[in-house]
Amino acid sequence: MASVAFDTLKFARTLRDKAQLSPEQAEGFAVAVSEAVQGDLATKADLQILDTGLRNEMQSLRAELKNDMQSLRSELKNDMQSLRTELKSELRESEARLETKLERQRSEIVKWMFGTIGFQTLIILGAVIALVRVVKP
Repeated sequence: MASVAFDTLKFARTLRDKAQLSPEQAEGFAVAVSEAVQGDLATKADLQILDTGLRNEMQSLRAELKNDMQSLRSELKNDMQSLRTELKSELRESEARLETKLERQRSEIVKWMFGTIGFQTLIILGAVIALVRVVKP
């Protein structure tokens, strides 16, 4: 921090003359105020330096945040594409399993149907033969 001009002698004289303090007390106050003022005051230049530094840091953080967002965006796109591919693959596998099951069921239905037709044919033939025997004495 830059130093600020502070007239300790003038301050001590004012305290001595107007506040009617002893010279030792006036000098003590003057030294104390001078030390306090010198250590804690900031100048416009100090504030401008700080402002410039903060602005630069904010711009740097903005750029870093943009890069992080772009990186996350591309990772998310890659993850989504990977999930789509995986889901399509699982869907194809499920379709293939279902088609296999349907084919087995068709085969079973055809077997039962031919079995039923064959059994009905035998029953009809048996009935015809029985009728022929009954009708022909």
